[in-house]
Amino acid sequence: MTTAVRHDVNLSDIAFWSRPRREREAAFAALRARERPAFFPELKLPFLGGGPGYWALVRHADVVEASRTPEVFSSEPCSNSIADLPPYLARYFGSMINMDDPRHARIRRVVSRAFTPRMLAKMETDLQATATRIVDDVLREGPGDFVTRVAARLPLQVICDMAGVPDRDRPMVFDRSNVILGLGDPEYTGGLRLAETGVTRTGVAYGLTRGLTAGYELNHLAMKLARKRRREPGDDLVSALVTANLDGESLTDQEIGSFFILLVVAGNETTRNAMSHGLKLLTDHPDQRELLLGDFDRYIPGAVEEIVRMATPVIQFRRTLTRDHEMNGHLYREGDKVLLFYNSANRDEEVFANAGAFDITRSPNPHVGFGGPGPHFCLGANLARREITVMFRELFTRLPEIRSAGRPDHLFSNFINGIKHLPFTY
Repeated sequence: MTTAVRHDVNLSDIAFWSRPRREREAAFAALRARERPAFFPELKLPFLGGGPGYWALVRHADVVEASRTPEVFSSEPCSNSIADLPPYLARYFGSMINMDDPRHARIRRVVSRAFTPRMLAKMETDLQATATRIVDDVLREGPGDFVTRVAARLPLQVICDMAGVPDRDRPMVFDRSNVILGLGDPEYTGGLRLAETGVTRTGVAYGLTRGLTAGYELNHLAMKLARKRRREPGDDLVSALVTANLDGESLTDQEIGSFFILLVVAGNETTRNAMSHGLKLLTDHPDQRELLLGDFDRYIPGAVEEIVRMATPVIQFRRTLTRDHEMNGHLYREGDKVLLFYNSANRDEEVFANAGAFDITRSPNPHVGFGGPGPHFCLGANLARREITVMFRELFTRLPEIRSAGRPDHLFSNFINGIKHLPFTY
């Protein structure tokens, strides 16, 4: 039996995600305080239809338990969409995040080779060189938009270098990744439009069509790179993927294409948003900024973790119950959908003292900003930490007065806590 929710707290209402941040945080706090989980209907969308609804997992303990028990809380058939993806969409977006073991483990074993400590150490020189060029450009060109001028450049360069994407294709990769994760934002897709009556179906259809097209184009680029690397292997991730052989099996072109979309979207968008939120947080909390700049090497590890906790770039992922299961006093039924709200778990007062405070000395800091513990913990978490560390070290060493200089322009999304534009000065 579903539990009624106050009429002004509806996580499925697109308009909810345009509310001020404090209002949304208060709504999640109210949901965490409930004795029973809340159930929400699904929004009916063109091409996707609408399902029965989902349970919102908003407490840290529930998100962690669901993450640790994939045999009950399955990532199949879909984890990055509330609705079940039809086959023609799953073809492009059905990457390993939408798989359970053993299929998930098979692909992860291959791609994890690019994220070993040895490989990350090899990248360190390139990371530093890219960060230096970015700050050189900032010094030459002056203040501007931190997202496009700084935060977006480093992760895009790293991911494209890792995958062997030619320079001429990199602007397309950046644009299409924005479209895929910005389906609700008119700046990127012209898609969802708010009106007094809600979202127009025409706007939704247009946004989803653009998202599908973007997925097709990235998939096509990856398969083109794969064909070339089969003929001419190189020292890049695509070459490793096409030549890998696990237990007599190789990845198909389709698997490579789907993983490439995951790589460029997750590896680009999430890190750049953490950097953008980080500059805003350090500007809004001058005491924490002063602490960090006073002893950068001592405090930057904790600062990165606290930035990721406060920002939580990925708001939620979905799981589907494989069998009846009781958790936290509630019985979930086989086939039920649940959404793991990482943003709410990272504000859980039962786990984080003074959860709304930005504290770079917070320890321990068991945040789920890289996903919960378990097989789907973010494969690129250590790379993201290194990118943020290298970029902030270069910025605060050469531009110690850099700070945000206006209100951020937030991405309109119920999936990514993104910042599209952020003015900065120094």
